[in-house]
Amino acid sequence: MIFLALIYLAFISLGLPDSLLGSSWPMMNQEFGVPVGYAGSVSMIISGGTIVSSLFSHRLIQRFGTGRVTVVSVAMTAVALLGFSVSPSFYWLLALAVPLGLGAGAVDSGLNEFVAEHYEARHMNWLHCFWGVGAMLGPVLMAALVQGGHHWRNGYSAISLIQFALVVLLLFSLPMWKRYETPSLGHVEEALTGKQEQGLLAPLRAKGAVFAMLTFFLYTSIEASMMLWGASYLVNVKDILPEHAAGWVSLFFLGITAGRMLSGFVSIKASNEALIRLGTVLIIAGIVLMLLPLPTWVTIGAFIMIGLGLAPIYPSMLHQTPVYFGKANAQATMGLQMAFAYTGTTLMPPLFGQIFARVSFSLMPYVLLICSTGLLASTMILAALAKDRGVGARE
Repeated sequence: MIFLALIYLAFISLGLPDSLLGSSWPMMNQEFGVPVGYAGSVSMIISGGTIVSSLFSHRLIQRFGTGRVTVVSVAMTAVALLGFSVSPSFYWLLALAVPLGLGAGAVDSGLNEFVAEHYEARHMNWLHCFWGVGAMLGPVLMAALVQGGHHWRNGYSAISLIQFALVVLLLFSLPMWKRYETPSLGHVEEALTGKQEQGLLAPLRAKGAVFAMLTFFLYTSIEASMMLWGASYLVNVKDILPEHAAGWVSLFFLGITAGRMLSGFVSIKASNEALIRLGTVLIIAGIVLMLLPLPTWVTIGAFIMIGLGLAPIYPSMLHQTPVYFGKANAQATMGLQMAFAYTGTTLMPPLFGQIFARVSFSLMPYVLLICSTGLLASTMILAALAKDRGVGARE
């Protein structure tokens, strides 16, 4: 239980910085004197770092162990966030985004792989629920400090101190990690037979793999766009003050957090595929509410609904991976899926940001509706292909 609690705490640390940029950017871009769309450049570099570290995290973990890799990765994010708090110019943010992304990717890939293999679906949902706790606390803390008369830099320094505290806790827990870690059977077999690992793109040859990759790509495109541009949408379309918008966006993360907590209980009875279908329908319904000329409080409710819809999809798809593609291929497929997820996070929010900044932020719901419709289609096709192969949904 103590070991599992540490994994949960590590995912809180993952969520804390993920939402901080989007909620604080309406204040940051004014101070640095850069266009609002420049947040996409910072986000792209952070996500690029996560792609690189997630692809190579397995080799790092195999050599140094999950505990050590987690300690170093969380320490990297803590140092990067501290650097954000003292950055004298926008270009410093670009440089510091590199260690921030590298640290997050290694933790995310390693822990997701471990939980998908060793724990039930409810733990995967609750694990990502704790990511939502961190993602929700980030903008809440930022809004509270700014409304209390403090600077946005104080928000970054406060989150950095929390990360450093987690590093200390993880350092003391290193002996515990060593007791839990055992060599992967796949690597034992590889060592005995001399067989080499397949190429990084080999999982794409599996039937339905393209739709699985598309699902992760579209999911993160929606989630990351809401995280990065949600506050800016409220400021530019709904005329909400920037310091208030940061607090309202936290309700989006509340939807994700509460949804994943609830999904953990529902997954005891319902299949992963049922949770995925329900989630996509809620996302589309929330986006439709954003499109309608309704009061601001309805838009806030739509943010919560979209968060609730997003909640079960990512953890359910991760947990479903061994079912769709077999346990022997699950590890390689998992890494590639997460790479596609990070690619969506890297490419689409900056692209969307440029469109919104140059045209209008009122386009945001239309763009998200296209992505969510594609998400629904890809998950349904993937489930149908699995059914044709006689593969059942994982409970």
